[in-house]
Amino acid sequence: MLTVINPTNGQTLHSVPALDRAGMEARIDTALQGFGQWRKTSFSERAQLLQRVANLMRAQEERLARLMTDEMGKPIKEARGEVQKAAWCAEHYAEHGEDYLKTYDLASDASHSYIQHLPLGPVMGILPWNAPFWLAFRFCAPALMAGNTCLIKHDPHVPACAEAIADLFVQAEAPEGVVQNLPLQTPDVEAAIRHKAVRAISFTGSSGGGSKVASMAASELKPAVLELGGSDPAIVLADADLEQAADLIGFSRIINAGQSCIAAKRIIVEAPVYDRFVELLEARLAPLKVGDPANEDTDIGPIAREDLRAELARQVEQTKAAGARCLLGGEPLDGPGYFYPVTLLADVTNDMPACREETFGPVAVVLKAENAEQALAIANDSEYGLAGSIWTDRARGEAMAADLETGQVVVNGLVKTDPRLPSGGIKRSGYGRELGPHGIMEFVNIQQVWVGPKQG
Repeated sequence: MLTVINPTNGQTLHSVPALDRAGMEARIDTALQGFGQWRKTSFSERAQLLQRVANLMRAQEERLARLMTDEMGKPIKEARGEVQKAAWCAEHYAEHGEDYLKTYDLASDASHSYIQHLPLGPVMGILPWNAPFWLAFRFCAPALMAGNTCLIKHDPHVPACAEAIADLFVQAEAPEGVVQNLPLQTPDVEAAIRHKAVRAISFTGSSGGGSKVASMAASELKPAVLELGGSDPAIVLADADLEQAADLIGFSRIINAGQSCIAAKRIIVEAPVYDRFVELLEARLAPLKVGDPANEDTDIGPIAREDLRAELARQVEQTKAAGARCLLGGEPLDGPGYFYPVTLLADVTNDMPACREETFGPVAVVLKAENAEQALAIANDSEYGLAGSIWTDRARGEAMAADLETGQVVVNGLVKTDPRLPSGGIKRSGYGRELGPHGIMEFVNIQQVWVGPKQG
């Protein structure tokens, strides 16, 4: 059974039967059989299905959003936004997928030589709990548009979200096998990865989990895309718009109660403006309301699980013990549920736990740099390389972007994922790309065709 604890009150929400090995085999086989037909459909037919699913999501926004609020504690106003963003992703690939995958000529000694993009087969998405709808569609929308079928293995703590996604495709009258939900216990995931019908893997989660998945996929010679953890730097230089930087960095840090891979986690501020920036950030974080995620006025809901809150508390305690100055929060909240207050730690150094490890919660840490060069050195001194932001003059920020060791850089703005742009990391933040024209290329056979007779 997959048992879900409501993070708002700590009580059992519901239990869902997990698939046994026979059930898993049956659903993978259904995806394989469905692939035989789906791969022959036109881009127009695939786009129409994705558009129908997007329409259903928009029409059922409130119901779908509430599933996230109940199962993993996302504030309802954020959950509604996630449903809309997932629908946008489906619409984006419905509109642009054919163009991304167009066949094109390449000159050679052939009478005609060209490149075409063919589907691989059933592909498996192993997905986390923190953005159940967005991350599912970030995986499946491009994969489906390319002609693959999709197996969705969601985190065991969001089974109702996973089933709702599969049901959207049933409501949209998708051909059988196009999308299959795999509600598996964690020990059974390896068998699915190694199943001969599964052709590729997409994994979003921790760096530790990604290492295990990568090893399994590599041993089977299966391609994989890994979007893993992050300790994203936000560099604020002396010429930055401090008000705007404090607003957006603060917002980035508390989205989804700080449980986001691409949240600003190490805020590195140039010395001349350090004290002023800390004041501005504290002023923006202090009024935020922590509470029941079902309430419209709640800014920050609970941490998704009790063990995750305990880990966050450990990181904060050890960082304070190492010399950080705690300006807000810093202790788990009493009462039912897994709540943790908005926390602001100043005078942090890059060797403290809140910087060396990934913090998954509403904890902002601020470091001081003497100049831009030292700020970059601090930012790059991390095993992670997912995303980062730079706050300075635009031309200077663009010049510095090439020196920031991340897969995504934002100059004077909020780090976010966008269906139009590729997203992914380097170092222990993973490899491969999702979204944009690059993401859809991860799960296709880029086939070269040479047609004779030979010329010249």
